[in-house]
Amino acid sequence: MVDRVLGWLDLALETVLGWLASPAAWSQFALLALAWIAALVLSRRLSALVSRLLAPRAAKGGIIGTALGFGLSFLPLLLPLIAYGLTAVGEGVTRSLFGSGEVIAFGKRVFLFFAARILVQEVLTEPFLRLLGKYVLIPVAALYALGVLDDIGARLEETRITLGNIQFSVMALIRGVIAGAVLFWLGSWSNRQSTDYIKAQKELRPATRELAAKAAEVLIFGAAFLMLMSIMGIDLTAIALIGGALGVGIGLGLQQIAANFISGIILLVEGQTTVGDYVELDGGEKGTIVKMTARSCVLETFDGKWIVVPNEHFITSRVINYSDQGSANRYEAAFSVSYDTDINKVPEIIEKAVAALPFVLKHPDGPDCELVGFGESAVDFAVEYWVNGIDDGKNKYRSPVLFAIWNALKAEGIEMPYPQRVVHLKSGTDG
Repeated sequence: MVDRVLGWLDLALETVLGWLASPAAWSQFALLALAWIAALVLSRRLSALVSRLLAPRAAKGGIIGTALGFGLSFLPLLLPLIAYGLTAVGEGVTRSLFGSGEVIAFGKRVFLFFAARILVQEVLTEPFLRLLGKYVLIPVAALYALGVLDDIGARLEETRITLGNIQFSVMALIRGVIAGAVLFWLGSWSNRQSTDYIKAQKELRPATRELAAKAAEVLIFGAAFLMLMSIMGIDLTAIALIGGALGVGIGLGLQQIAANFISGIILLVEGQTTVGDYVELDGGEKGTIVKMTARSCVLETFDGKWIVVPNEHFITSRVINYSDQGSANRYEAAFSVSYDTDINKVPEIIEKAVAALPFVLKHPDGPDCELVGFGESAVDFAVEYWVNGIDDGKNKYRSPVLFAIWNALKAEGIEMPYPQRVVHLKSGTDG
């Protein structure tokens, strides 16, 4: 490789010296200078005209405005691209008239290198694309401008790498790394765009939106992987055989992960639990579902803690779903009164007091106070009431209800007694 590079340098030096001694080469240098001056004048006028026509519409926003703004960002490329086009025309004329055009062809490739450099430095804003352009696009454009890109590519294509039944060249490996980086960046970008679009469709159920987003993610990255294999020239049959063997081994070791993944798909399809529901599991975990992934669901408790619950638990154990996106729920508050109370008055007093609370519903049923039983020290009652939502700690319905019961009983002079015990003392006499 070192000998080949030294040979290229010697050839380049010989070519430059030949150009300097050739009148035809000097005329081509003059044509290059004229092409650059003409491109400079044309690019300035075209840039001013395009900016004047499109900038006001781009400032209005929307899909069209965004597209126009994106197009305006490429205006710095006008100068080198116009120079490239004019030089290409000049090259054709020069070769037809004089039978040579190496100098002007070299200048054309240099203008293309300038275009690549401006694209990376002034047009691209995405950090990943700028990094790729800096370390891949600009070096490739430089090699192309020097005229050695084909030779280097052929050398890399001849160098082969063998891994079992899979064989590929170094050039295929480099091409695969670059293409893989671009494909998976495009896949990530496409996945974000599709996810945002799907989640914006409010007419779909949350579970349906989650399932569609996951399906789109699998399709996008699956297509990116297959395209990468095709670009690298790897036989997919060999990949399938190796993948099958690995799949058996991985399947035996990752049964639990596979079970959680399938359970997640079942949850999304059935829609019995979805994001926003307040649930309680058999193990005592209780909270609002804030996120559903392929492996687990995330519950947020009323005090802000996050609990990660494997999806399998929602399928194989009992789950209590307290909410269905804001449905009404019934709760109960217990209290006791003294045995000296006229208990026939208690239900009406309590039902009226609880019904006055703003969050207590009249439908599907108003407050209902019932006699529960006769305790050791008091008569036990309970009042049932309906609210819109759930008493999950953030919405504290029970406490205002108990306050209302206390205040109503105090206002009526009804006592809520302490625990009482009757002690009988017996005296004995000596015989």
